Amino acid sequence: MAGRPVHTFEVVRTQQRSPHLIQVVLGGSGFDTFTPGPHTDSYVKIIFAADEVDVAAMPAPLTLDSFDALPAAQRPTIRTMTVRHVDPVARQISIGVTVHGEQGVVGPWALGAQPGQPVYLMGPGGAYSPDPAADWHLLAGDESALPAIAAALEALPADAVGKAFIEVAGPEDEIALRVPPAVELTWLHRRGRADQVADDRAGDHAPLIEAVTGAQWLPGQVQVFIHGEAQAVMHNLRPYVRKERGVDAKWASISGYWRRGRTEETFRQWKKELAASEAAAKA
Repeated sequence: MAGRPVHTFEVVRTQQRSPHLIQVVLGGSGFDTFTPGPHTDSYVKIIFAADEVDVAAMPAPLTLDSFDALPAAQRPTIRTMTVRHVDPVARQISIGVTVHGEQGVVGPWALGAQPGQPVYLMGPGGAYSPDPAADWHLLAGDESALPAIAAALEALPADAVGKAFIEVAGPEDEIALRVPPAVELTWLHRRGRADQVADDRAGDHAPLIEAVTGAQWLPGQVQVFIHGEAQAVMHNLRPYVRKERGVDAKWASISGYWRRGRTEETFRQWKKELAASEAAAKA
């Protein structure tokens, strides 16, 4: 990530979409350097600088390298967030933030974000968009994947066929989504916050697993988008889709967005170790 340009936005407004989902709208001069991505899973990396660091006073152009001269204790925390919507006319982007109380970095930021507050971010990245060549679509995830799934559902043609499964804490976390008539949307309730629910409703026992593996498999070529908690997604749903159902990698976007009990830094390390282990197993 070093050397990547940093775009300067500012908070326009926030909207509480559900008890655990806040939408933060960013605007300002960010679009002077930011080019929106074409993918429905588009994401940005937000740079959270220490309070004592005056980012605006740093020499231009601002890049991630600009923070290297700071003492280790003042170097920023970086978090990856999904872009829910882009409005090129208003020159604004909306970011969906999953909030788990006062824990973490992003949740408290979203809860306290005020209009005019500067936001520094890199990106966008992304790799998935609904393919019109697919016969049907399978989308699944928890709250962390909800913004990307919502964007994908909106991008589907009116005659699209498919199934979407979204796991949330409870019925109060369901939000209105635009869904094609032939796409069946199922909300799953784990009966607790993602970071607090008991083990018998998370990880290898997440409701999302049973819902996806128990669903009717439709005929024809499927395109799959499954993201969310890594234990449920990578160790359960990915083997089901890729091995049991034989879906080729080019038709499957499957990855963990987070892992219970880990920060984003330690989660990235876990993913590196998993990739190395899988590569060694194939050798």
